[in-house]
Amino acid sequence: MNTTVKLDGVSLTRAQLVEVARGARVELDAGALLRVARAADFLAAQVERQEPIYGVSTGFGSNADKLLGAHPLRDELPGAAKSGRSPHIELQDNLIVTHAVCVGEPFAPEVVRAMLCIRINTLLRGHSGIRVQTLESLAAMLNAGIVPVVPQLGSVGASGDLAPLSHLAIVLLGGGEAFVDGERMAGGEALKRKGLQPVSLSYKEGLALNNGTAQMLATGVLAVQKLDDLLDTADLAAAMTIDAFAGRLGAFAPEVHALRPHPGQVQTAQNLRNLLAGSTLADIPYHLVPRFRQWLPASWDTPAAQALNFDIGWDWVPFGQRHGREKFYARFRPFRGGKKHQPQDSYSLRCIPQVHGAVRDALEQAKRVLDVELNAVTDNPLVFPDKQAEHVEEQVISAGHFHGMPLALAMSYVKAAIPVLASISERRLNKLVDPSTNDGLPAFLIGNEDGTESGHMIVQYTAAAIVNDLSSRAMPASVYSIPTSANAEDHVSMGANEARHVLAMADDLGKVLGLELYTAAQALDLRRDMINAARDLADRADAEAFAAKVQGGPLPDAPDRAAFVAEVDGLRAELAQAEAYRPGRAVSAAHAAIRQRIAFLDRDRAMDGEVAVAVRMVADGSVLRASRSAMR
Repeated sequence: MNTTVKLDGVSLTRAQLVEVARGARVELDAGALLRVARAADFLAAQVERQEPIYGVSTGFGSNADKLLGAHPLRDELPGAAKSGRSPHIELQDNLIVTHAVCVGEPFAPEVVRAMLCIRINTLLRGHSGIRVQTLESLAAMLNAGIVPVVPQLGSVGASGDLAPLSHLAIVLLGGGEAFVDGERMAGGEALKRKGLQPVSLSYKEGLALNNGTAQMLATGVLAVQKLDDLLDTADLAAAMTIDAFAGRLGAFAPEVHALRPHPGQVQTAQNLRNLLAGSTLADIPYHLVPRFRQWLPASWDTPAAQALNFDIGWDWVPFGQRHGREKFYARFRPFRGGKKHQPQDSYSLRCIPQVHGAVRDALEQAKRVLDVELNAVTDNPLVFPDKQAEHVEEQVISAGHFHGMPLALAMSYVKAAIPVLASISERRLNKLVDPSTNDGLPAFLIGNEDGTESGHMIVQYTAAAIVNDLSSRAMPASVYSIPTSANAEDHVSMGANEARHVLAMADDLGKVLGLELYTAAQALDLRRDMINAARDLADRADAEAFAAKVQGGPLPDAPDRAAFVAEVDGLRAELAQAEAYRPGRAVSAAHAAIRQRIAFLDRDRAMDGEVAVAVRMVADGSVLRASRSAMR
């Protein structure tokens, strides 16, 4: 990327962080560097005055009661070789090299780049004591494309992300490992390859580099960025399913949601209205929707119709079953097809705004927390060089900004929301393939006239397995604090695990949504084709021929025969006069994008490659872009 993001410690946005994660360079604000230099000079002066400062002239954590001397005590052993290193400098180096102990698979490069960007930005606030040249070296490493190897497991989220941030800093010192141009190598070799020199740390610089919330913040921001698009994709998948059901739109009306105006709920309802704009399938009268009947060689009367892999029909409601329902049958014709005669759909359709909207609100709360944290100072102690004070303890203050609980709880909320969104998607998918709930579509969305085909049956199994896995991972990590550092750090956030889980769970949520879109596209084809087959037949058949199709067998005997044929003719005329039925414009565009890469499932075939394509189309955003382009 040719983009450059200017960092000043106060104005970094989530969008800018994502740009840097994906390859943008960073530039350090000159005014911010003046603040950095002021704090570093202040610390150096205090050390010269032999002031006791935590993490500068004392040990860390449970070692905070140990004051550093002028030289290492071991230098006084008989015959000892003098180290030549100040304990103050040795303290900072040792902090990094002993804390870089994470295990597991490395984080993706975009996560590590985001961590580096966050750390640079927070240090630019000028309250951490790092020197300008050290900070510039950190930025140079990022801009050179050096990506430290940071294993994923090791942070408890207070004192910040100590272990993973040490893996960032150790490369700056010439240690550890890094990726350069996709190749994994020793950290010193990575610096050499890019023409950079290792850094020698000064007062508090080790603590400034590894004491903060950059891992949980980076993974949280990248997770939220994914979830933003996945929420819109969930609305799209739901809209396609609604069209496939010829569902009811009243539950999404603006006046309905004005009475319970949760922001996410209102937005989701608006999204659904936009996605379904132009649909003639939604809100179609009950009696116009035929139900699936098994295809037989004699099902259709013309060569074109005989190419269909389904038959259709209705049940006529006899006069003797209409008592007390005369007003209803004056409005709706007396035929039972695919749609049940009821004014509301099931919860997985009707309650989409309430469920998707609640997830949106959880995500918005997380965004608020992340936005604050992006420009916060999160290390310890905090340096206030310009504060007028009698004692240094009033200018170098030990506090708890490294504690990740604000992030941890925000991520816990999102973490619990992800399986909710996946679960309602799977319920819609299941409703589509189940003949007892799919409003007249074929079982498992396949003709199966010979009893040999499974269609989309097992797609639902896969979705169910993922939902179960997501649900089992949704337990908040933040409720389990395990004390560290000999109980000096006796309450930690576990926010790093929380955000890491959310990032991984977002990918799996996308898989469930891909499976729903894959299934809904099949169902939409069938629903549209079945209704339009009825319309085409109505246009060319007389009342007797259409009545035979409706009945699916011999016509009723007298005296009901004439009335039956007359009522069927009314149904025939209404269908014949209708335009071709179609989904909403945005739904149609998304459906077309899917069909460009995945054909309609006319007969059973290998589906693994198609499922993979559907999942990729969610992950790369192509299906979402198609729908968005249709709404412009």
